[in-house]
Amino acid sequence: MSFAAVLLDLDGTLLNTLADLTDATNAMRIELGMHPLSQDVVATYLGKGTRNLVRRALSNSLDAHVDDELLDRGLEIFQRTYHLVNGDKTLLYPGVLEGLTAFREQGMRLAVVTNKPQAFTLPLLERSGLLHFFEHVVCGDTCAQRKPDPMPMLHACDLLDVAPADTLAIGDSCNDALAAKAAGITVLAVPYGYNEGQSVHTLEVDDIVSSIEEAAQWARNH
Repeated sequence: MSFAAVLLDLDGTLLNTLADLTDATNAMRIELGMHPLSQDVVATYLGKGTRNLVRRALSNSLDAHVDDELLDRGLEIFQRTYHLVNGDKTLLYPGVLEGLTAFREQGMRLAVVTNKPQAFTLPLLERSGLLHFFEHVVCGDTCAQRKPDPMPMLHACDLLDVAPADTLAIGDSCNDALAAKAAGITVLAVPYGYNEGQSVHTLEVDDIVSSIEEAAQWARNH
């Protein structure tokens, strides 16, 4: 097996964005008269897009219902605040630069597939110095559906003009695993990200790697 392209998740895979997301989440909660949440709690609410993060943070629950008016108000506050802090405390995970460089040296084409909205994704990639690695960036509002639906990954394959069977996906959560498997894409998981509080060892993936650098070595060996 050889791969022509690699699709990479953003938050929890390439970048540790938890501190900035927590700051924006707590600014929203405080403005609405709620107490702040710990980073550990906010981490369990990540992965299914901004609207779901806001809903979960407002209810302090993974699946509780939130009134539409409150949800819209919370979303407005969160987006306003996150625009101000996006990238302030964000860090590259170890091995990211080495791994992306190695993928390119192997001749693979790279794209980001994330559930983060484009308004936050592109500035964050540019600020972190990663944007130049990627031919395409598929965001949470690019397609009609987000991960775990396979649509964004299939759209990235179309943009790159590669077949899903010749593509490798790398992520940190069930959303990445489910989307890749539904699209017929080989998928690796990294163990350090945000999987809604669950271990990546519970995911249906082809392998678990410790870093993006190790993922590039895995691809070379396969």
